[in-house]
Amino acid sequence: MEEKIRLQKYLADCGVASRRKAEELILQGKVAVNGETVTELGTKIEPNKDIVTYQGKKVEASHEYVYILLNKPIGYVTTAKDQFNRDSVLDLVKTSKRLVPVGRLDMYTSGALILTNDGDFVYKVTHPKHEINKTYTVTISGIVKNEEVEQLRKGVKIKEAGELRDGIGNKFKSSQEGYLTKPAKVKILKTDEEKNQSRLEITIHEGKNRQVRKMCEAVGHKVLALHRSKIAGIEVKDIPLGKWRYLKEGEIKKILKENIEK
Repeated sequence: MEEKIRLQKYLADCGVASRRKAEELILQGKVAVNGETVTELGTKIEPNKDIVTYQGKKVEASHEYVYILLNKPIGYVTTAKDQFNRDSVLDLVKTSKRLVPVGRLDMYTSGALILTNDGDFVYKVTHPKHEINKTYTVTISGIVKNEEVEQLRKGVKIKEAGELRDGIGNKFKSSQEGYLTKPAKVKILKTDEEKNQSRLEITIHEGKNRQVRKMCEAVGHKVLALHRSKIAGIEVKDIPLGKWRYLKEGEIKKILKENIEK
């Protein structure tokens, strides 16, 4: 007899959504098993026996997982569906696979974003108990001071920072207002006295909502431009904005290995 698995895990494995989002879909009555709507989160199924549908369409496990690295342009959201009909990163990646973003970048941030149909990978990379290094190039207003850089390195208190999110933007939990960030790697790339701007490279391994922007604001500098240049040390500098490539097997293993080691 085939081992049964939880319905939300099956939906995630099929690339429908992250596990957390799949739980919401079940509670909303959008999922059926063998023709009957299921709203119980504890429901288990036999993948090769039970027929699962989402909004009336049959859900089937993909036998081929894909992992894509996109250099996201500004102006695109990282949600699969947007209530304001804004352009989605999924519009940039043409594939027959049902993909979801791994983590998120806000609409006004460009750079490295992973998309995949591997629900287990999304769970491992985006869950709060896992931490992956993410490196950003940040242009800020004003000339940054060495003591401000040191503050960023040690950790600063940021407001409303408790929104931990999964691969498609759903919150895991919210902490109280006021959160002390963990130590970050920060270096000054350039200061421009004439333009009254500074450029920093900041590497963090947390998943707080708009964290880098709030960190800079905490030391008195507004973010003018924000670009995520690396995820787990994997760069997008050779990928034009709006373009993408498949992650190599070694890169996928590197990302998962970094998870395990933290």
